[in-house]
Amino acid sequence: MKIITFNVNGIRSALNKGLEEWLKVQNPDIFCIQEIKLSETELVEPIFLALGYHCLWYPAVKKGYAGVAILSKIKPETVQYGIGVEQYDSEGRTILADFGAFRVLSAYFPSGTTGDVRQEVKMSFLDDIYTFLNEEKLKDKPLFVCGDVNICHTEIDIHNPKANAKTSGFLPEERAWVSKFVDSGYIDCFRQINTEPHQYSWWSYRAGARGKNLGWRIDYIFGSENTKPLLKNAQIHADVFMSDHCPVSIEVDI
Repeated sequence: MKIITFNVNGIRSALNKGLEEWLKVQNPDIFCIQEIKLSETELVEPIFLALGYHCLWYPAVKKGYAGVAILSKIKPETVQYGIGVEQYDSEGRTILADFGAFRVLSAYFPSGTTGDVRQEVKMSFLDDIYTFLNEEKLKDKPLFVCGDVNICHTEIDIHNPKANAKTSGFLPEERAWVSKFVDSGYIDCFRQINTEPHQYSWWSYRAGARGKNLGWRIDYIFGSENTKPLLKNAQIHADVFMSDHCPVSIEVDI
């Protein structure tokens, strides 16, 4: 089974850049999307229904902002929209789908790059999502946490760790959160397969950063500890140019 996560930076924009054709080739069983930036999801849903997907949409209340989705070839048994905190749920931050043998969360963590107020929201979200995901882990059913976390974990996950040491997305307290989360019983699926540096999933649009591979690895698929023996492969698709992010995929034996 293949699971892909992708911050598309606007679902209509990505479709205009070839997303439908790319999905036909990749044919993921589960496709988690972040930053759909679309409230009227009925405008694009027929495209994905034609590809055989069940569509779960969770747009933000604010138009043209944030929002997540899960597209799946398997019909989910139950779906939970949000984590029960209005501040985040109004921004369409998480969908949790139960597929019977396993569960998948599509998540778009807040960014703190626009100032202190949003950084405070980000840190509060980290506390609340940590509690939520550890409660979910206790259910013993394999859980995959997919999405844009907006944090680079270690120095090999960012092109210039020294210059960015005080930048949101690479702050010590943010990196410590990822360590705490992994230590609580989750695996970073990509790093189980590939431990090489210079593996990035996001690049600034400025100064030709992508062409120079001056990037950040901020998009992840985490798995609860019981997914570790199921993991067969993980990949960052840096050759996909539909967004300032690129897709991340895993293959699992379920």
